[in-house]
Amino acid sequence: MLSRFDDYPIHQTAEPIALTATSDRCTYDRYWYNAHDRDGGFYFGIGLCRYPNLGIMDCSLSLAVDGRQYAFHGSRRAPSEPTDTRVGPFRLDILEPMGRHRVTIADNDTGIACDLLYTPRTACIEEGRQTLRNERHLVMDATRLDQFGTWEGWIRYDGRELRVEGASTFGLKDRSWGLRPVGESYPGGAPIDSFQSVHFCWLPIHWEDECSLAGWFEDDSGHQWHNDQCILPRYAAADEIPGTTDPAARVWQGAVGHRLEWNPGTRRARGGVITMRDRSGDSLEITVEPVLVHRMKGLGYQHPDWGHGKWHDELAIGGESWVDSELDPLALENIHVQQVVRATCNGKVGHGVLEQMHIGPSASYGFADWFDGAK
Repeated sequence: MLSRFDDYPIHQTAEPIALTATSDRCTYDRYWYNAHDRDGGFYFGIGLCRYPNLGIMDCSLSLAVDGRQYAFHGSRRAPSEPTDTRVGPFRLDILEPMGRHRVTIADNDTGIACDLLYTPRTACIEEGRQTLRNERHLVMDATRLDQFGTWEGWIRYDGRELRVEGASTFGLKDRSWGLRPVGESYPGGAPIDSFQSVHFCWLPIHWEDECSLAGWFEDDSGHQWHNDQCILPRYAAADEIPGTTDPAARVWQGAVGHRLEWNPGTRRARGGVITMRDRSGDSLEITVEPVLVHRMKGLGYQHPDWGHGKWHDELAIGGESWVDSELDPLALENIHVQQVVRATCNGKVGHGVLEQMHIGPSASYGFADWFDGAK
Protein backbone atom coordinates (compact mmCIF):
# COMPACT_ATOMS: atom_id res chain seq x y z
CA MET A 1 0.00 0.00 0.00
CA LEU A 2 2.15 2.82 -1.33
CA SER A 3 1.71 6.48 -0.46
CA ARG A 4 3.38 9.78 -1.33
CA PHE A 5 5.66 9.47 1.69
CA ASP A 6 7.29 6.40 0.12
CA ASP A 7 9.13 8.73 -2.26
CA TYR A 8 11.15 10.10 0.69
CA PRO A 9 14.07 8.36 2.47
CA ILE A 10 12.19 8.09 5.78
CA HIS A 11 11.40 4.37 6.15
CA GLN A 12 11.95 2.74 9.55
CA THR A 13 10.87 -0.78 8.53
CA ALA A 14 10.77 -2.84 5.33
CA GLU A 15 7.08 -1.97 4.99
CA PRO A 16 5.60 0.98 3.10
CA ILE A 17 5.06 4.03 5.35
CA ALA A 18 1.28 3.56 5.39
CA LEU A 19 1.68 0.21 7.19
CA THR A 20 2.38 0.52 10.89
CA ALA A 21 5.21 -1.28 12.67
CA THR A 22 2.78 -2.58 15.32
CA SER A 23 -0.66 -4.12 15.24
CA ASP A 24 -1.67 -2.43 18.52
CA ARG A 25 -5.13 -0.97 18.00
CA CYS A 26 -4.20 2.10 20.11
CA THR A 27 -1.63 3.36 17.60
CA TYR A 28 -2.22 7.05 16.90
CA ASP A 29 -0.63 10.04 15.15
CA ARG A 30 -2.04 13.41 16.26
CA TYR A 31 -1.85 17.07 15.35
CA TRP A 32 -2.96 19.30 18.20
CA TYR A 33 -2.94 23.08 18.49
CA ASN A 34 -4.07 25.72 20.94
CA ALA A 35 -4.41 29.50 20.79
CA HIS A 36 -5.47 32.24 23.18
CA ASP A 37 -5.85 35.97 23.23
CA ARG A 38 -3.14 37.75 25.24
CA ASP A 39 -5.66 38.95 27.82
CA GLY A 40 -7.79 35.79 27.92
CA GLY A 41 -10.67 37.05 25.80
CA PHE A 42 -10.88 33.71 23.97
CA TYR A 43 -9.23 30.32 23.62
CA PHE A 44 -9.46 27.82 20.80
CA GLY A 45 -8.03 24.36 20.27
CA ILE A 46 -7.75 22.18 17.17
CA GLY A 47 -7.10 18.47 16.81
CA LEU A 48 -6.68 16.01 13.94
CA CYS A 49 -5.70 12.40 14.49
CA ARG A 50 -5.17 9.30 12.39
CA TYR A 51 -5.63 5.86 13.98
CA PRO A 52 -4.16 3.57 11.33
CA ASN A 53 -5.05 0.26 12.99
CA LEU A 54 -8.62 1.38 13.66
CA GLY A 55 -9.04 2.80 10.16
CA ILE A 56 -10.39 6.08 11.56
CA MET A 57 -9.46 9.76 11.28
CA ASP A 58 -11.16 12.39 13.45
CA CYS A 59 -10.88 16.11 14.13
CA SER A 60 -12.27 18.92 16.27
CA LEU A 61 -12.20 22.67 16.71
CA SER A 62 -13.29 24.08 20.07
CA LEU A 63 -13.74 27.75 21.00
CA ALA A 64 -14.25 29.18 24.50
CA VAL A 65 -15.50 32.77 24.55
CA ASP A 66 -17.89 34.86 26.67
CA GLY A 67 -18.56 32.04 29.15
CA ARG A 68 -19.66 29.61 26.47
CA GLN A 69 -17.85 26.89 24.54
CA TYR A 70 -18.52 25.84 20.94
CA ALA A 71 -17.22 22.66 19.31
CA PHE A 72 -17.04 21.23 15.81
CA HIS A 73 -16.40 17.48 15.50
CA GLY A 74 -15.69 15.37 12.44
CA SER A 75 -14.90 11.72 11.80
CA ARG A 76 -14.31 9.56 8.71
CA ARG A 77 -12.85 6.31 7.53
CA ALA A 78 -9.11 6.98 7.43
CA PRO A 79 -7.91 7.49 3.85
CA SER A 80 -5.26 5.13 2.55
CA GLU A 81 -3.08 8.16 1.72
CA PRO A 82 -1.51 9.49 4.98
CA THR A 83 -0.96 12.95 3.48
CA ASP A 84 -4.75 13.36 3.03
CA THR A 85 -5.64 15.42 6.12
CA ARG A 86 -9.26 16.26 5.33
CA VAL A 87 -12.41 15.32 7.22
CA GLY A 88 -15.47 16.60 5.36
CA PRO A 89 -15.31 20.42 5.52
CA PHE A 90 -12.21 20.32 7.76
CA ARG A 91 -8.76 20.57 6.17
CA LEU A 92 -5.22 20.82 7.53
CA ASP A 93 -2.46 22.04 5.21
CA ILE A 94 1.19 21.78 6.21
CA LEU A 95 2.58 24.74 4.28
CA GLU A 96 6.12 24.08 5.54
CA PRO A 97 7.19 21.15 7.74
CA MET A 98 7.97 22.54 11.20
CA GLY A 99 6.74 25.85 9.78
CA ARG A 100 3.40 27.40 8.94
CA HIS A 101 0.22 25.31 9.09
CA ARG A 102 -3.23 26.32 7.89
CA VAL A 103 -6.55 24.98 9.21
CA THR A 104 -9.81 25.64 7.38
CA ILE A 105 -13.39 24.54 7.97
CA ALA A 106 -15.71 25.33 5.08
CA ASP A 107 -19.28 26.45 5.73
CA ASN A 108 -21.33 23.50 7.00
CA ASP A 109 -24.48 22.61 8.93
CA THR A 110 -22.87 23.12 12.36
CA GLY A 111 -22.50 26.87 11.76
CA ILE A 112 -18.83 26.66 12.76
CA ALA A 113 -16.22 27.60 10.12
CA CYS A 114 -12.69 29.01 10.16
CA ASP A 115 -9.59 30.01 8.24
CA LEU A 116 -6.58 30.05 10.58
CA LEU A 117 -2.85 30.32 9.95
CA TYR A 118 -0.28 29.15 12.49
CA THR A 119 3.23 30.69 12.26
CA PRO A 120 6.04 29.39 14.50
CA ARG A 121 8.12 31.69 16.68
CA THR A 122 10.45 29.06 18.16
CA ALA A 123 12.20 25.88 17.13
CA CYS A 124 10.80 22.56 18.35
CA ILE A 125 11.34 20.75 21.62
CA GLU A 126 11.15 16.95 21.74
CA GLU A 127 9.55 15.91 25.00
CA GLY A 128 10.75 12.77 26.73
CA ARG A 129 9.15 9.48 25.74
CA GLN A 130 6.02 8.89 27.82
CA THR A 131 5.71 5.24 28.83
CA LEU A 132 3.11 3.79 31.22
CA ARG A 133 2.15 0.15 31.83
CA ASN A 134 -0.50 -1.69 33.76
CA GLU A 135 0.09 -5.22 35.04
CA ARG A 136 -0.34 -6.70 31.57
CA HIS A 137 0.47 -4.33 28.73
CA LEU A 138 1.53 -0.87 27.63
CA VAL A 139 -1.08 1.79 28.31
CA MET A 140 0.90 4.66 26.80
CA ASP A 141 4.12 4.84 24.82
CA ALA A 142 4.36 8.13 22.98
CA THR A 143 6.64 10.91 21.79
CA ARG A 144 5.55 14.54 21.62
CA LEU A 145 7.08 17.67 20.15
CA ASP A 146 6.08 21.24 20.94
CA GLN A 147 6.55 24.45 18.98
CA PHE A 148 5.41 27.91 20.08
CA GLY A 149 3.86 30.34 17.62
CA THR A 150 1.10 32.82 16.78
CA TRP A 151 -2.25 32.61 14.97
CA GLU A 152 -4.20 34.84 12.63
CA GLY A 153 -7.44 34.51 10.69
CA TRP A 154 -11.09 34.12 11.72
CA ILE A 155 -13.64 31.77 13.25
CA ARG A 156 -17.38 31.92 12.57
CA TYR A 157 -19.75 30.53 15.19
CA ASP A 158 -23.35 31.08 16.25
CA GLY A 159 -23.83 33.74 13.57
CA ARG A 160 -20.81 35.74 14.74
CA GLU A 161 -17.22 36.11 13.59
CA LEU A 162 -14.13 36.21 15.79
CA ARG A 163 -11.11 37.98 14.31
CA VAL A 164 -7.83 36.37 15.31
CA GLU A 165 -4.95 38.87 15.31
CA GLY A 166 -1.41 37.55 15.00
CA ALA A 167 0.13 40.23 17.21
CA SER A 168 -2.00 39.26 20.23
CA THR A 169 -2.89 35.57 19.73
CA PHE A 170 -0.34 33.16 21.15
CA GLY A 171 -0.40 29.41 20.68
CA LEU A 172 1.34 26.11 20.42
CA LYS A 173 1.67 23.22 18.00
CA ASP A 174 1.77 19.82 19.70
CA ARG A 175 2.53 16.72 17.61
CA SER A 176 2.42 13.32 19.23
CA TRP A 177 2.45 9.73 18.07
CA GLY A 178 2.78 6.21 19.42
CA LEU A 179 0.31 4.40 21.68
CA ARG A 180 -2.38 5.99 23.82
CA PRO A 181 -5.83 4.73 24.94
CA VAL A 182 -8.19 5.40 22.01
CA GLY A 183 -11.35 3.94 20.54
CA GLU A 184 -13.85 1.72 22.30
CA SER A 185 -12.75 -0.06 25.48
CA TYR A 186 -11.49 -3.60 24.97
CA PRO A 187 -13.24 -6.15 27.24
CA GLY A 188 -11.36 -9.24 26.04
CA GLY A 189 -9.16 -11.57 28.06
CA ALA A 190 -9.03 -12.33 31.76
CA PRO A 191 -10.34 -9.42 33.86
CA ILE A 192 -7.80 -7.04 35.42
CA ASP A 193 -8.06 -3.81 37.35
CA SER A 194 -6.75 -1.59 34.56
CA PHE A 195 -7.60 1.79 36.10
CA GLN A 196 -4.71 3.87 37.39
CA SER A 197 -4.65 7.34 38.88
CA VAL A 198 -3.35 9.89 36.39
CA HIS A 199 -2.41 13.41 37.44
CA PHE A 200 -1.11 15.49 34.54
CA CYS A 201 -0.20 19.17 34.39
CA TRP A 202 1.34 21.04 31.46
CA LEU A 203 2.41 24.70 31.44
CA PRO A 204 3.61 26.32 28.18
CA ILE A 205 4.22 30.07 28.60
CA HIS A 206 5.05 32.83 26.08
CA TRP A 207 7.37 35.44 27.58
CA GLU A 208 8.55 38.55 25.73
CA ASP A 209 11.79 37.06 24.37
CA GLU A 210 11.53 33.34 25.17
CA CYS A 211 9.08 30.54 25.86
CA SER A 212 9.08 28.02 28.69
CA LEU A 213 7.52 24.59 29.08
CA ALA A 214 6.99 22.55 32.23
CA GLY A 215 4.94 19.35 32.31
CA TRP A 216 4.63 16.38 34.63
CA PHE A 217 2.77 13.14 35.34
CA GLU A 218 2.25 11.85 38.87
CA ASP A 219 0.66 8.69 40.27
CA ASP A 220 -1.58 8.41 43.33
CA SER A 221 1.38 8.39 45.71
CA GLY A 222 2.72 11.67 44.34
CA HIS A 223 5.59 10.00 42.49
CA GLN A 224 6.51 12.11 39.44
CA TRP A 225 7.11 9.38 36.88
CA HIS A 226 7.60 11.75 33.93
CA ASN A 227 8.40 15.42 33.46
CA ASP A 228 9.59 17.85 30.79
CA GLN A 229 11.24 21.26 31.20
CA CYS A 230 12.60 23.53 28.49
CA ILE A 231 13.32 27.20 27.78
CA LEU A 232 13.36 28.26 24.11
CA PRO A 233 14.44 31.55 22.48
CA ARG A 234 11.52 33.34 20.81
CA TYR A 235 12.10 34.92 17.39
CA ALA A 236 10.35 37.89 15.80
CA ALA A 237 9.90 36.11 12.46
CA ALA A 238 9.75 32.49 11.36
CA ASP A 239 12.73 32.85 9.00
CA GLU A 240 14.93 33.74 11.99
CA ILE A 241 14.40 30.34 13.65
CA PRO A 242 17.74 28.51 13.31
CA GLY A 243 16.27 25.10 12.45
CA THR A 244 14.07 22.27 13.64
CA THR A 245 15.97 22.36 16.93
CA ASP A 246 17.67 25.39 18.46
CA PRO A 247 21.20 25.07 19.87
CA ALA A 248 20.31 27.87 22.29
CA ALA A 249 17.42 25.90 23.82
CA ARG A 250 17.89 24.88 27.46
CA VAL A 251 16.49 21.48 28.38
CA TRP A 252 16.32 20.98 32.14
CA GLN A 253 16.28 17.70 34.03
CA GLY A 254 14.83 17.60 37.51
CA ALA A 255 11.52 17.27 39.34
CA VAL A 256 8.97 20.04 38.75
CA GLY A 257 7.75 21.66 41.97
CA HIS A 258 4.10 22.68 42.24
CA ARG A 259 1.89 24.36 44.83
CA LEU A 260 -1.63 24.65 43.46
CA GLU A 261 -4.61 26.40 45.02
CA TRP A 262 -7.96 24.84 44.13
CA ASN A 263 -11.45 25.97 43.33
CA PRO A 264 -13.47 24.19 46.05
CA GLY A 265 -15.57 21.30 44.81
CA THR A 266 -13.50 20.90 41.63
CA ARG A 267 -10.21 19.49 40.39
CA ARG A 268 -9.26 22.79 38.75
CA ALA A 269 -6.67 25.27 40.01
CA ARG A 270 -7.55 28.85 40.88
CA GLY A 271 -3.85 29.75 40.99
CA GLY A 272 -0.52 28.44 42.08
CA VAL A 273 3.26 28.40 41.85
CA ILE A 274 5.19 26.05 39.56
CA THR A 275 8.95 25.72 40.11
CA MET A 276 11.12 24.56 37.23
CA ARG A 277 14.29 22.92 38.58
CA ASP A 278 17.42 21.72 36.83
CA ARG A 279 19.85 19.26 38.35
CA SER A 280 22.51 21.96 37.87
CA GLY A 281 20.78 23.89 40.65
CA ASP A 282 19.11 26.49 38.41
CA SER A 283 15.44 27.14 39.11
CA LEU A 284 12.57 29.37 38.04
CA GLU A 285 9.47 30.06 40.13
CA ILE A 286 6.41 30.81 37.97
CA THR A 287 3.19 32.15 39.52
CA VAL A 288 0.03 31.55 37.46
CA GLU A 289 -3.37 33.23 37.59
CA PRO A 290 -6.15 31.59 35.50
CA VAL A 291 -8.38 33.95 33.51
CA LEU A 292 -10.40 31.61 31.22
CA VAL A 293 -11.31 27.92 31.25
CA HIS A 294 -11.61 25.58 28.25
CA ARG A 295 -12.99 22.04 28.62
CA MET A 296 -10.91 19.56 26.63
CA LYS A 297 -13.99 17.48 25.83
CA GLY A 298 -14.50 20.05 23.07
CA LEU A 299 -11.51 18.38 21.38
CA GLY A 300 -12.73 14.85 22.07
CA TYR A 301 -10.92 14.13 25.34
CA GLN A 302 -13.19 11.93 27.52
CA HIS A 303 -16.13 13.02 25.34
CA PRO A 304 -18.98 10.51 25.78
CA ASP A 305 -19.94 10.66 22.08
CA TRP A 306 -17.03 12.20 20.15
CA GLY A 307 -14.21 10.47 22.02
CA HIS A 308 -10.97 9.83 20.16
CA GLY A 309 -10.93 6.98 17.68
CA LYS A 310 -14.61 6.08 17.84
CA TRP A 311 -16.36 4.90 14.70
CA HIS A 312 -19.28 7.09 13.59
CA ASP A 313 -19.72 6.51 9.86
CA GLU A 314 -17.86 6.80 6.59
CA LEU A 315 -18.16 10.55 7.25
CA ALA A 316 -19.89 12.32 10.11
CA ILE A 317 -19.79 15.86 11.49
CA GLY A 318 -21.44 17.45 14.48
CA GLY A 319 -21.56 20.65 16.49
CA GLU A 320 -22.44 21.53 20.07
CA SER A 321 -22.15 24.31 22.64
CA TRP A 322 -22.61 24.73 26.38
CA VAL A 323 -22.40 27.29 29.16
CA ASP A 324 -19.41 26.47 31.34
CA SER A 325 -21.01 27.58 34.60
CA GLU A 326 -23.81 25.02 34.09
CA LEU A 327 -21.48 21.99 33.89
CA ASP A 328 -20.79 19.48 36.64
CA PRO A 329 -17.05 20.12 37.20
CA LEU A 330 -16.48 16.61 38.59
CA ALA A 331 -18.07 14.67 35.73
CA LEU A 332 -15.39 12.67 33.90
CA GLU A 333 -15.84 14.55 30.63
CA ASN A 334 -15.42 17.94 32.38
CA ILE A 335 -12.33 17.30 34.54
CA HIS A 336 -9.72 17.69 31.79
CA VAL A 337 -9.17 21.44 31.18
CA GLN A 338 -6.82 24.02 29.81
CA GLN A 339 -6.99 27.42 31.44
CA VAL A 340 -5.56 30.57 29.92
CA VAL A 341 -3.21 32.01 32.54
CA ARG A 342 -1.30 35.19 33.27
CA ALA A 343 2.15 34.22 34.50
CA THR A 344 4.82 36.14 36.41
CA CYS A 345 8.46 35.21 37.01
CA ASN A 346 11.29 37.44 38.28
CA GLY A 347 9.37 40.58 37.37
CA LYS A 348 8.46 39.36 33.87
CA VAL A 349 4.89 38.81 32.67
CA GLY A 350 3.97 35.92 30.39
CA HIS A 351 0.85 34.42 28.82
CA GLY A 352 0.03 30.79 28.33
CA VAL A 353 -2.09 27.90 29.54
CA LEU A 354 -2.22 25.52 32.48
CA GLU A 355 -3.54 22.12 31.45
CA GLN A 356 -4.83 19.79 34.17
CA MET A 357 -6.22 16.27 34.20
CA HIS A 358 -6.64 14.76 37.66
CA ILE A 359 -8.33 11.36 37.76
CA GLY A 360 -8.16 9.20 40.88
CA PRO A 361 -6.72 9.58 44.39
CA SER A 362 -3.66 11.80 44.92
CA ALA A 363 -1.39 12.16 47.93
CA SER A 364 -0.03 15.41 46.45
CA TYR A 365 -3.40 17.10 46.08
CA GLY A 366 -5.41 15.48 48.87
CA PHE A 367 -7.92 13.67 46.66
CA ALA A 368 -9.18 10.53 48.38
CA ASP A 369 -11.34 8.98 45.68
CA TRP A 370 -11.70 8.95 41.89
CA PHE A 371 -13.86 12.06 41.50
CA ASP A 372 -13.98 13.93 44.82
CA GLY A 373 -13.43 17.68 44.68
CA ALA A 374 -11.03 19.92 46.52
CA LYS A 375 -12.07 20.95 50.02
